[in-house]
This record gives sequence, C-alpha cells and structure tokens, in this order.
Amino acid sequence: MSNVADTQQQNHFQRAIEEIVGSGFIGVQLRVHDEQGEWVGSAGASELNGHTKPMTDGHHRIGSNTKTFVASLVLQLVGEGRLGLDDPIAGHLPEFGLDPRITVRMVLQHTSGVFNFTGEYFEDGTVVPGLPNPQLQGKEWLDNRFHAHRPEDLVRFALSKPARFEPGTDWSYANTNYVLARLLIERVTGRTVAEEMQRLIIGPLGLAGTIVPDGVEIPEPHAHGYYRYEDETVDDVTRHDLSWISSGGDMISTTRDLQTFISALLGGRLLPALLLAEMLTPHPKVGYGLGVFVQDGPDGGKIITHNGGTAGHAALMYSTPDGRTTLTAALNYVDDAAMTLAVPFQQATQRLVAEVFGGKAESAR
Repeated sequence: MSNVADTQQQNHFQRAIEEIVGSGFIGVQLRVHDEQGEWVGSAGASELNGHTKPMTDGHHRIGSNTKTFVASLVLQLVGEGRLGLDDPIAGHLPEFGLDPRITVRMVLQHTSGVFNFTGEYFEDGTVVPGLPNPQLQGKEWLDNRFHAHRPEDLVRFALSKPARFEPGTDWSYANTNYVLARLLIERVTGRTVAEEMQRLIIGPLGLAGTIVPDGVEIPEPHAHGYYRYEDETVDDVTRHDLSWISSGGDMISTTRDLQTFISALLGGRLLPALLLAEMLTPHPKVGYGLGVFVQDGPDGGKIITHNGGTAGHAALMYSTPDGRTTLTAALNYVDDAAMTLAVPFQQATQRLVAEVFGGKAESAR
C-alpha cells in the first residue's frame, strides 16, 4: 500500500469505512499506522438514528481481542517463572477436576477440548447451546444482561458437559479456555486479573483507555451498541455486565490503545523472543497461535490478528509480524441472534485488510 501520509490512500480509507456503514453498521472508527505516519477517521454515527459521528478514539467493548491480552499476560508470567507452558493446568486449579493432560499451552491455543460454555458449533451444523448469550439464547440473555456471573461457575458449567475431544488431539475455539486462563493468572499471582493486567501491560504501555471492567458501565466517550430480538424491538445494550463471557471477551479499550498494544507486543516489548515465537507458532488446522491468529496476507505474507464482537460492539486488530504496520478499528451496530451482519462484517474486514496490507505483510517470525 501507499504509506498513510498519502492523500489518495487516506481517501480510500474514508471510502472504505463509509461503505461499511452503508452495509448496515451504525458507525466505524478506524486507525491505520505505519512507519510513515498515522491515519485516523470515523464514519456513520455513535448512536442509532443519530447524526454525531463516533469519536475517533472512543471507548468500545473489544470482545475476543481480550484473549490476546490474556494470552500475553499468561506468557509474561511464564517469563517470570511463575508457571510453565506445558504445566498441567489441573496442578494449579485442582478444585475443578480437570483432565490432567490439559496444559497451559492447550488452554491458550484452544486445543484442550473443554466444552465452550457459550455453546458448541459442529461442522455438520449441529449446535449444543451453552449459557445464555446473544447468539443462542437472545431473549434470555437480554432479560438478564445486568446479572453478574462468577468465572468459577462458567467453568463448572462447561465441565459438566462432555469434552469435545481428547486434550491436544484437535482444535476448537472455546471461551472456557480463557476463563481458565483468568483463574490461572489469579491463582499463581494471588492478585486479580485486572491488577496483573495493570502491572504488566496497561501500566507499562500507558494504555489510559483500557480496562478490565467490573460491572455494567463503559467510560465516556463511547458509541452505543444495540440488540434486536425476534419482536423487532431494538434495545440499547451498551451497558451490560460482561461477566457472562468473562476473560473470553470482557475488556474495554480504544483504537489507539489497541494499536499501541499490538505494536508493542509484536515489536518485542512485552515478551522475550522465545515466548513471542511460541505465541506466533500457529496450529496447523486453523492458524491459531497462543491468543492470536496467524493468517495469510493479501500479498502472500503473514498478518497477526484477533478480532472480537459482543452485543453491538466489534473490534478489529491487525498487524504485520513486526508490529510496524497496524490496523485497529471499532464498530457499533444492531446485533441479533441471526448474526445478520456477519457476512457484511467479513466483507468489510477483508476490504480494509486489503487496503492496508497489500504489499506490507511480511514473513512471520
């Protein structure tokens, strides 16, 4: 791509996010950064039927991008000698009766086989529901969205269900893995995940807009997220308790902080080289490392990414493997159980990645 200081390229970015809004999203915030500079813009509105554009660095719920933060934190604790990547997790959390073959690495890479407490989707189209969430039990989730959940209870529910496969024999994305990671962090440190996140990531990187929430609030300024159930009534669900997903996707951040974080992580500022290499070693089935996807870029190189979406908010986080060229974005929209915007979301993401990383993706470490 042309560098972000290029006026023509900046116009392409603005048109791209306007097209995303045109495909059904309410608003978009986009931040593109490379060695030549930075472009920041927004399109659409911060509220449904509103006229005010989203703040270019407003707070938003980042969904499963939380997993990259949590994986980085676990790996930092490995670097401190608090635990080993191939430790059986049952040795640290004996009260759950976990399969002794499940290791810390398997939890971070989604190869543990534990049931996904938000529901299991199988290749043949079969769905096994889990605890109430926006995609599988919309009305029940909506009515109870201010209810607080204990992470231990999420894990116990998951472990009451049959494992999807034997530990280490396959790959399947499960939010349960990252709730286990949360409990592991708290067990080996004696501190909350929020405190450890502040000590090792948020504080050192100066991520002023990033928090592990405790309750239903999201700091101002922020765009609004919405949920539509079958009766076509649209509810503002910006305020809700993310403990239903816990460290599978509960964090709040900004596009600026996501850019700082992914750039620092891949630039080697958070992890020793050997642990960063472990993080970026993908599973052959889907290209998932430890808390990140390692994907083919538009030019045949590699891109490191994790995206997330939850109840009307979504976040994008992409980078070259060296952290020098990044794309971070926040979207607000009307969510529903049918995931109506799933295809437009994928198309919009592909368009943005092509715009930013064409000619920029590099060989992975």
